[in-house]
Amino acid sequence: MLDAATIDRLAARLDEAERTKTLIPMFTKDYPDFSIEDAYAVQRAWTKLQLGRGRIIKGHKIGLTSKAMQNAVGISEPDYGVLFADMFYADATPIPFDRFHAPRIEVELAFVLKAPLRGPDCTIFDVLNATDYVTPALEILETRMHRVDPETGKTRKVMDTISDNAANAALVLGGRPFRPMDADLRWIGALLFRNGEVEETGLAAGVLNHPANGIAWLANRLAPHDEYLRDGEVVLAGSFTRPVDIRRGDTFHADYGAFGSVSCQFV
Repeated sequence: MLDAATIDRLAARLDEAERTKTLIPMFTKDYPDFSIEDAYAVQRAWTKLQLGRGRIIKGHKIGLTSKAMQNAVGISEPDYGVLFADMFYADATPIPFDRFHAPRIEVELAFVLKAPLRGPDCTIFDVLNATDYVTPALEILETRMHRVDPETGKTRKVMDTISDNAANAALVLGGRPFRPMDADLRWIGALLFRNGEVEETGLAAGVLNHPANGIAWLANRLAPHDEYLRDGEVVLAGSFTRPVDIRRGDTFHADYGAFGSVSCQFV
């Protein structure tokens, strides 16, 4: 792994990029042996910087949950990041476009926990028992580093994305909250509209065959670091649509049928 000083230096570069709305070179360009564990170490160091500035952790996100996305980036498991309280927006809330650099949006389900979840032996049944309710959500993605290197034309790797808090920037919660056993979560679907036109559709089964599987995976992935999912946390279970680019003035509306809808406008 990279030494602690390098980890802290890379975390500081990400922190500066976020605050100045600038893009930095991908870390794998300068560090060809940059590993997944290096990436999570940078993410934890970046998270520590945010906590020192007064930000409050309110949950976690899980990404790269579909087989298609995992195959595209050459990994066999999802990734994860941290949700801070200042990332949350209520349904139908105007969102300042200038807060972001080049945002994208995805359709998800959010789990709100009533009991803690700890690994290493967390199962889907533990997740369902620990969940207070599930609700539709939109995740807003943002990158602090180039997706494509302007000099070499090479695309960023999953290690870059992980270090960059799994590309998370904000989220919107909405729809109707429901108990996790009141529906077959695999068959919940959504239509994502941008300015009245359908951009994406998907089923929650696209998330590891069941969205609760990703949350069990996360609890187990956190365990070696003596971390866990706390009661009251919001956990984004993973997208079941492809990301859609966001433009200033766009209005997005995700229709979950019987489970309500969630929307936002970028102003």
